Amino acid sequence: MTFVAGGRPREEERPRALLAEASRWWVRLLPWGVAFVLFVVLLPVTIAVLVGGYGLNGGVATGLAIGQTAPLLLAVLHPLRAWYVIFATDVVGAIVLLTVDVEGLEWPFPPMQIIGYVGLCLALGLREPRRTLLSVWLATVAAGVGLEFVKPPGAGASSILIIILGGVALVLADALRERYEARRKLVEQETISEVERGRRTLLEERARIARELHDVVAHHMSVITVQADSAAYRLPGLPADAQEEFASIAATARRSLAEMRRLLGVLRNEESGGELAPQPGLDRIGQLVEATARAGVPVEFTPCAADVPEAEALAAYRIVQEALANVVRHAPGAPTRVSVSEDGRWLTVVVVNAPPPVPPAAPLEVNDTGHGLVGMRERARLLGGTLDVGPLPDGGFRVAAQLPLTERSAT
Repeated sequence: MTFVAGGRPREEERPRALLAEASRWWVRLLPWGVAFVLFVVLLPVTIAVLVGGYGLNGGVATGLAIGQTAPLLLAVLHPLRAWYVIFATDVVGAIVLLTVDVEGLEWPFPPMQIIGYVGLCLALGLREPRRTLLSVWLATVAAGVGLEFVKPPGAGASSILIIILGGVALVLADALRERYEARRKLVEQETISEVERGRRTLLEERARIARELHDVVAHHMSVITVQADSAAYRLPGLPADAQEEFASIAATARRSLAEMRRLLGVLRNEESGGELAPQPGLDRIGQLVEATARAGVPVEFTPCAADVPEAEALAAYRIVQEALANVVRHAPGAPTRVSVSEDGRWLTVVVVNAPPPVPPAAPLEVNDTGHGLVGMRERARLLGGTLDVGPLPDGGFRVAAQLPLTERSAT
């Protein structure tokens, strides 16, 4: 237990098991299963071999077997700690075997110890850094070479085998861990990039909306300026204070227009001449429908002849524009219905398309980033409205937006 600021205790972070971050459940359970099988198999085999093959006392053989196999279960959480115990026990066991006759037998490490040690090296390679792995292998080499100096005559040499197999296991497990880490970082980077693309899309769409709304607001400010400037000529007999008030209103409106134009200079790309044209409204939706029909998409259009505020009309036009563009891209030839209506409080825009008569083998735009849906949703949100998009049970798609008519409601 550790302490944080203020003297409050904090539990230490629980150790993670090997492969605990794997996506498949059986991969997460694999280290536990391997460690359990090794323990269950090697414990009795080690006792039997040390007692029956090497002639050790049963109690000594049992102690060595437990020290060489039980830590394999610990290796799933703490492989380095398990290595300390098993390595020390293996060296002690080699020394103990010097007290018996090992002529014709493997020494200093019997075969079952080599199997357990190789499994432990795999666990080390999956968890520990390369500096630690190098230290483990050098310790293995030092122990094997040092024990060779006291090797009994006639005993088989297993030091070279454990050095080679241990080194291969360490290298192989380290390579697997590096490959997994590289893939994990790649996935994290792709996720971050996708989030950044979404944020950039949202900011670009907001800038575009700001440019378009500037044109709408600038029109009204220009009308205010003209009316205030011409009030003295249109309304003869105005008192002097009233004329000054109108002059002040006109001056304020002109300053506001100048500030808005400076802001627009930052937001607008002057190389795009199309942005300087008047912003479209409900009366231009029919042209979108005709252009879409010429592209091979049969469209049924229900227009709205009501006089709605320019901001809402512009948003409705852009929503229909993007929805029809999506039909052309993703459902070419699909019968489509476009409906625009208002009830005095809400302007409702609905674009519904049926499944395409012949499903396209691949979308016309393979790098579609979903900018259109982001833009439609942002337009509806900024006006206080709602947007509902999604597939239909028959395979079609529906886009429905409701935009509040704020000016009409206030009136």
